[in-house]
Amino acid sequence: MNGVELFLLGRALMKIGEQALPDTGARTGNRAVLVVLSDVLEHPGTTISEVAARTGLPQSAVSGAVARLRESGSLVAEKDPRDARRTLLEPARELSGRVAEVRATTIDDAVAAAVGGDDPAAVEEVVEALKLLSQRLGVRP
Repeated sequence: MNGVELFLLGRALMKIGEQALPDTGARTGNRAVLVVLSDVLEHPGTTISEVAARTGLPQSAVSGAVARLRESGSLVAEKDPRDARRTLLEPARELSGRVAEVRATTIDDAVAAAVGGDDPAAVEEVVEALKLLSQRLGVRP
């Protein structure tokens, strides 16, 4: 496998992940929300401007994603004690209903659609491979 193949695999996995998420009813997709959430998890105490700079997303998209994440209880925003003009983003300390719902949803149907069949053994094989990959790469929820 080369870098391009790995990148394409990553994109395919992102699409499966997006399809596996429970519907939010929002008109916009989940991709920006997931990118913003992952960035804040990696950089707690960050600002919207810093997230925009790191992710390459427009500041308006980051602001919209932050609003959705705050509404769902996934993120909290607090004034910077050193500079009241800045708002710092942190992962929520408590598990919200939305986060619990997302974590309880399996990927089986999305994987089945991606592998093009209803073979439960093939789905289980892929899901187990993904779990192993997640563990080896240290991906945390």
